[in-house]
Amino acid sequence: MRKILNKRDLILIGITLFSGLFLGWIFFHNSGSSKAVSHEHAEEAEAGIWTCSMHPQIKQDKPGLCPICAMDLVLLESESSDDENISPDEIQMSEASIKLAEIQTTIVQAGIPENKVYLLGKVKADERNIAQLTARIGGRIEKLFINYTGQQVKKGQKLATIYSPDLVNAQKELIEAYQYKESNPGFYKAIKSKLKLWDLTDKQIASIEDASEPILYFEILSPISGTVTLRHVAMGDYVKEGSALFEVTDLSKVWIMFDAYESDLAWIQLGDKIDFNLQSLPGNEYASEVTYIDPFIDAQSRTAQVRLEIANPKLIFKPEMFANGILESKLANNSNEILIPKTAMLWTGKRAVVYVKVPNRKSNFFIYREITLGAEAGNFYVVKKGLFAGEEIAVNGVFKIDAAAQLAGKPSMMNPAGGASSTGHDHGQMTKDEGKESPNVQDEPKANLEHEMFKVSGNCEMCKKTIEKAALALKGVNSAVWDVKKKVIHVSFNKDKVDLIEIHKAIAASGYDTELETAPIASYEKLAPCCKYTKD
Repeated sequence: MRKILNKRDLILIGITLFSGLFLGWIFFHNSGSSKAVSHEHAEEAEAGIWTCSMHPQIKQDKPGLCPICAMDLVLLESESSDDENISPDEIQMSEASIKLAEIQTTIVQAGIPENKVYLLGKVKADERNIAQLTARIGGRIEKLFINYTGQQVKKGQKLATIYSPDLVNAQKELIEAYQYKESNPGFYKAIKSKLKLWDLTDKQIASIEDASEPILYFEILSPISGTVTLRHVAMGDYVKEGSALFEVTDLSKVWIMFDAYESDLAWIQLGDKIDFNLQSLPGNEYASEVTYIDPFIDAQSRTAQVRLEIANPKLIFKPEMFANGILESKLANNSNEILIPKTAMLWTGKRAVVYVKVPNRKSNFFIYREITLGAEAGNFYVVKKGLFAGEEIAVNGVFKIDAAAQLAGKPSMMNPAGGASSTGHDHGQMTKDEGKESPNVQDEPKANLEHEMFKVSGNCEMCKKTIEKAALALKGVNSAVWDVKKKVIHVSFNKDKVDLIEIHKAIAASGYDTELETAPIASYEKLAPCCKYTKD
């Protein structure tokens, strides 16, 4: 039997259906809104122009990979910043770009440069202990007492005998002159001197005089003790005057001759200790001091020879043995030098470039800086000019900063003069009627600009404005930025229009001491109380 619904039941069913539809609408409507908001935020996160640092012609509206080289695209951002006094040469990097490019920085420090120099060389005979025996007279080798090279001989030992008709005749003249030496001493002395020039000793001459007969076979004696290193004659050979006979070398002391490249010479000094080993004597370590540095560079190998001397009583060091040496050295002046890691530098073959992080900025700004390098110190370079201790430089991701600078038309490794800025911002020279632009930058041709930095005394921001204004007042000064903390001013100027000493004088005239000029007392007294620094 079908149950008939009453009016009350119908009302309850209607309320239930309406409540369910209302709650469902609220739930699904909010979910759709959340998705829309999330999608909107995602689009905002990817908003902007993404480009390739190697191929700037590639531009996309979202991140990804370069279709040419497959490198990660980087965000090309506009240079918006609340910082004041932004130089047009500065390149801004957002936190996202720094993380994407894996950029790392370090503080420049001064230290004593140390380096390990690895050297290759050979054992050589001491050239001062080599004796060359030549034939003083022509004749025939009658007998050899030395039959092979490498034979050990003593000083005065017989090496060979020679028969010379000329020597026989000279002895006959001596015997005759000896008989008349009282009446004709000049002739006697002349004949005796002639024999001495033929390497006859006083003892041999005396024997000829006593015997009253010429010696037919003349003995060739070794002038030093050592090793026969060359034998140029055989028994029965006829030799002419001046012909080479033997070479005898004393190997009781030898040289170790290392080849040092040009870049290593700055680290090598007389008296430096070199540890070395020989390939033919593995497991043994030796050491000696540098006694000589060749003043000439070999035109082919671009090396100079560095010499050690070492005793060799047991003759274990044999000429032409290979040697490997290590020299741990410091620079000659042994003083603190500015050192930077090799990874911080870009090298074009003509210019060494680093990117310096601009201090006292709310955002990350870097600026191109050319430096002058000194010696190579292991994983570091000595900087002779262009950086001060305490400055912060990029040491990783430097190439990506340079690529961003090229994209933005800033000074970069391949374009030191810079180009038209792609950001559209104008940071040029402030005119008399404009008060919004930075007052520390003028408009000079960048191709002629030279960068210098030097210390200037001062205390506060008021000092900063006065110092920079004094420098910029000179025609030819393009930019001047004084660091309040480091007391260092960075100046870019046209060297054809103004000298560096003029800039020093202009700043000193405003009341502030520089490295080269002292401010006049009258100018110093005119400074505000907060600006009166402590004069040296």
